[in-house]
Amino acid sequence: MSEQERPTDRWLLMVHQLPAKPAYFRVKTWRRLQGIGAVGIKNSVYALPANEQTQEDFEWLRREIVEGGGEAMICEARMVDGLNDEEIREMFRADRDADYEAVATEARELAAGLSKTAPSEQQADSKAQIARLRNRLSQIVAIDFFGGNSRETAEGLVSELEKEIRTESAMPTINDDQSGKLSDKLSGQVWVTRQGVQIDRIASAWLIRRFIDPQARFKFVPGKGYMPQPGETRFDMFEAEYTHEGDRCTFEVLVLRAELHDPALQDIAEIVHDIDLKDAKFGRDEAAGIGRLIVGIAMAEQDDEQRIARGSEIFNGLYESFRKKTR
Repeated sequence: MSEQERPTDRWLLMVHQLPAKPAYFRVKTWRRLQGIGAVGIKNSVYALPANEQTQEDFEWLRREIVEGGGEAMICEARMVDGLNDEEIREMFRADRDADYEAVATEARELAAGLSKTAPSEQQADSKAQIARLRNRLSQIVAIDFFGGNSRETAEGLVSELEKEIRTESAMPTINDDQSGKLSDKLSGQVWVTRQGVQIDRIASAWLIRRFIDPQARFKFVPGKGYMPQPGETRFDMFEAEYTHEGDRCTFEVLVLRAELHDPALQDIAEIVHDIDLKDAKFGRDEAAGIGRLIVGIAMAEQDDEQRIARGSEIFNGLYESFRKKTR
């Protein structure tokens, strides 16, 4: 399709102003912008292609900025003069190509030092490095909105490494105790959340119905301006009873508040966190695959109840898999 034939792109722009102190807050915000794939098009103005997921990413980041004492606003725009759409797309591609090239460089260095006759400790270290590299590559692919030119090279190099050595990952554990206190207080509630559910809301709905409130009913409303009715509990929306707290996603907050001390749920919480916040805090290798499955469900299903039903099948399987590993 030629540039003349291509429909005009829609962009989301975040304009923000950060407080001078603390200095780490600026670094944290910059890293969050990098993590969601935003590109800077002007001082303190960052862009993302406009869609449901990128808007959610910007909205959560705006909330973090405001809570940190800064100011931020999000607007939707069409490029009329100055930068054109193709120039912005090239900015995204250039950023992703730099990311892919960094992965490729590290993959080449790992390949050069890889030895099948190395002591078992060194082989284990190599496995961990390759797993981390694959996870990093998956994170880059997730924010490669316009197809970076260097993706194929990076993919090929990491795949070759994986053929040489089998990747494994360590699973952290905590005490097994499922006596959640929320279930003592909440039963048969109407749980309200934003329309167009994605990973955190789908996972949270599964958690609520399976571990907290088996009789839960769900109601889907616009993201802003909704006033809860008696008997309703909000989750994963602004000013909700249960939503993001600090760097925790809603699923993590629910697990914490319900005191669900279950290693399998902790594993799932880490995966949901890495997919939702895109900060690679836990470096879960499973995040990329589960994220793609949830995106596929969202693309195939417009109905939120259907999204939750299909997503719940995935989380049921994940839970059983992790639960058996911890026994």
